[in-house]
Amino acid sequence: MSGHIKYPENGKKITIGADGRLQVPDNPIIGFVEGDGIGPDITRACLRIWDAAVEKAYGGKRKIHWCELYMGEKAAGLYNGDYFPEETKAAMKDLVVSIKGPLTTPVGGGFRSLNVSLRQELDLYACIRPVRHYPGVPSPLKNPEEVDVVIFRENTEDVYAGIEYQAGTPENEKLANFLREEMGAQFFEGAGLGVKPISEFATKRLVRKAIQYAIDNGRESVTLVHKGNIMKFTEGAFRTWGYEVAREEFSDYTITEEELYSTYGGKRPEGKIVIKDRIADIIFQLMLLRPNEFDVIATMNLNGDYLSDAVAAEVGGVGIAPGANVSDTVAVFEATHGTAPKYAGLDKVNPGSLLFSGVMLLEHIGWREAAELIRVAYGEVVSQKIVTYDFARQIEGATEVATSAFADAIIEQIRGNLDVSKYRKQEEERKVAQEKDRQERERRRVIAPLEEMIASGRTPHTVADLMNPRPVSVPGDTTVQDAMHLMRDKGISSVFVQPGEDGQWGIMTQRDVLVRIVSPSRRPDTVKVSEVCSKPLITVPQDMTLLDCAARMAEANIRRVAVVDSSGTPIGIISDTDIFACVEHFGLPE
Repeated sequence: MSGHIKYPENGKKITIGADGRLQVPDNPIIGFVEGDGIGPDITRACLRIWDAAVEKAYGGKRKIHWCELYMGEKAAGLYNGDYFPEETKAAMKDLVVSIKGPLTTPVGGGFRSLNVSLRQELDLYACIRPVRHYPGVPSPLKNPEEVDVVIFRENTEDVYAGIEYQAGTPENEKLANFLREEMGAQFFEGAGLGVKPISEFATKRLVRKAIQYAIDNGRESVTLVHKGNIMKFTEGAFRTWGYEVAREEFSDYTITEEELYSTYGGKRPEGKIVIKDRIADIIFQLMLLRPNEFDVIATMNLNGDYLSDAVAAEVGGVGIAPGANVSDTVAVFEATHGTAPKYAGLDKVNPGSLLFSGVMLLEHIGWREAAELIRVAYGEVVSQKIVTYDFARQIEGATEVATSAFADAIIEQIRGNLDVSKYRKQEEERKVAQEKDRQERERRRVIAPLEEMIASGRTPHTVADLMNPRPVSVPGDTTVQDAMHLMRDKGISSVFVQPGEDGQWGIMTQRDVLVRIVSPSRRPDTVKVSEVCSKPLITVPQDMTLLDCAARMAEANIRRVAVVDSSGTPIGIISDTDIFACVEHFGLPE
């Protein structure tokens, strides 16, 4: 490189192989941006920790050769006021992997956000934020260990795309006139105007990366978070396109939540990932009350910004929340908090966010042994109540230390006799607890599907969402008495009657028994169900809306209908009671 950036002479660049995978030498050159405000303090501390972990894990056979890159205030001083110089952009692309501290972002004026510029100009379309709790870290939750989610936030579109026009400018007036006169839009005079682009292309590549992550890491579900009930053609489209990419590209690995209930009776098939969606405002409540419901979340830019910070607060705050911005090739890891200028140069703040972003970086290049050492050492130090000021205020009996001293304590653990096996045992116990919880949620889905939908934030849309799956059926020559015994044993009020010579399905309900057996005093042990069942069977397809289903039931003057698949075989049953309960809780469906 020419100019201010100098590559280390003894390092080699990471490259991308023909298969799209990283080719990482034992002496890779990795870029780092020191950052503004507290950036220099936490970067110095983290570089020492990362180097110590690599040295310990690989006995000196591997070493990162750090190359300083320039953004923010330091870059402005070197590049005549340019906060994001072309040399840095080129180096980030060339080196493939880099990490950065926090950068100054003025509010309301000045230059554009450097973080947004970085993501858009390098097409780092996915912001990946893993959020989980570490033992000893203070949390406002009773059970913070239940939080273990990875958030995929689309980085390049939404209101963050920068398509906005200041009130009072000619550009604003031109757009306002067009919207009012040509499009019939109504809004107040003097409004600032912004455009919210959400495209199929950007949506699908983000959701594709989230699903692939879930597959590679054995996750249970991917949740699409949106406000599509209001913004139908942007966030609603995000939901639609998300389901499409799952169905079209990952059909061997995924099922929808609708299929989970309608086809599999609430039991998730082994190895399948459940694709579901939740309204954005509801997800905040659910991440407080039922965080273990969610594994991987894929969402748009603004939703992801809010959500990733809010969930991080549940497990210790953004001060220890890691993050990465990635494309299909380039990855830039980052501290997810701000520059905290009042603490700049005081050697005071928690380096956790940048530190764990570096852990993500080590995992990204395949150096998992070094990443694990840092996790274990961090946990040991915090468990000993050796912490920076932010945690010291929340932990009784804590020893408050400086940023550099906190790094010293972690390095001491790394270089000492760190019991990694204890950490691995804790991780195994955590996974066992997670599996036990998954089994309990599955049990609830099976025995009380509507109640579990309500509790988990799912809004029913179609008959497949509400139907009782896997209906009981009997041959037509079964006696009514045997069918009655079966109904009582199963706790059901009806059975389907399999087709006879006429090829038609039928249904026998408790009312049929009352009207056609009990009332005329017929012996149930001498009558076959084919003689008393109702035919032809009134059916609806599984994708019929609840409103249309209610109209069908009213038209036929019946209390329940069979839900059938494409071949006409009953796969479920839905009653007026089911629809009543749904409307009572959710209101009229859209």
